[in-house]
Amino acid sequence: MNNGSPERLLESNYLEVSSSFRMFKQTLTEKIETHWHDFFEMGCITSGTGRHIVNGQTYRLEPGMVFLLTTADFHELIPDEGQTIELFDFIFNDSLLRPVIYESIFGHAGLFIHTFDSEQAQKMESEFTLLWNESQNWQFGSEVIVQGSFERIIVDLVRQMDLIKRSEQSNSKEVMHPSIRKALLYIQHHFREPVSLANAAGYAGLSANYLSECFRKQVGISFQEYLNERRLQFASALVRSSELPITEVCFAAGFNSIPHFDRTFKRKFGCSPREYRKQGS
Repeated sequence: MNNGSPERLLESNYLEVSSSFRMFKQTLTEKIETHWHDFFEMGCITSGTGRHIVNGQTYRLEPGMVFLLTTADFHELIPDEGQTIELFDFIFNDSLLRPVIYESIFGHAGLFIHTFDSEQAQKMESEFTLLWNESQNWQFGSEVIVQGSFERIIVDLVRQMDLIKRSEQSNSKEVMHPSIRKALLYIQHHFREPVSLANAAGYAGLSANYLSECFRKQVGISFQEYLNERRLQFASALVRSSELPITEVCFAAGFNSIPHFDRTFKRKFGCSPREYRKQGS
């Protein structure tokens, strides 16, 4: 665990104003401390072994691992002793997300992280290599190639996580209305702040009552339930990934009172935030 709060990496320091993404090739020989971002991150491990700790859960880090992190996720990368980790790192903001891709990400409550077998791992590495080459040699058609490769990676990741059945079920239902997508996007960016149904409705261009009705119908839970889920995801990661006092975690996650936070957290995880931290230590 880190002492204090994990570092927050800001889009303004990593993305140019005119670009929705940026590509890196990284070589890691030392631990990357727990941190989070106000942008999305998609990575592919190409060599080396170690541990990848995401929201307090430990995954074996090895070639073929592909991960997608949202603005509510924390992570830490720890190379095994004597190991050098090499990876592609693709960071982006939500303007790169078309509706169908957006829904595949925010319609799923779990983590997007999977280690592909050798054949699929080679395919993933080829896609990331294509992203790298195009980003380093921008020319006519690069935007189309980047968008296509980026979306193929996400589609393969979703499929490998056994979400095909869920996608088929979703496709049999009413297509999500653009205004509901806007409301979900509003929550994603503002859940750590005081958020009301009226705020989100104004952003989505709907009345509060109509948004409430449509939200439950299309998302499956109420607006407030969804908001609490995002806050709890963030809070649970912060509890496990830092030594911040629980009071600070409560307010950092967007809750406005300790008793409400404790009740909501215990209802979700079956224990208090303090007990949850002890279980992960």
